[in-house]
Amino acid sequence: MNTPFKGLPQAGDRIVYIRPVAVEDLPDEVRAQMGELDVIYSVHGVNGEQLALVADRKLAFLLAREHDYTPVSVH
Repeated sequence: MNTPFKGLPQAGDRIVYIRPVAVEDLPDEVRAQMGELDVIYSVHGVNGEQLALVADRKLAFLLAREHDYTPVSVH
């Protein structure tokens, strides 16, 4: 398929990507702050920069929307 995709028109350049992160893959100093969590969620800008780590997916989406971003899940 060669159909161009113009993205999400309502988002413009204000998109962030939300993805799950296994706590065991984090640095020791960050893991120490996670308590009993096995998975947290990372919020990334379009350039791949990590903007935030949060405890759950719902909070990640709320945080993005609170800052006028359109959140998109990454699997």
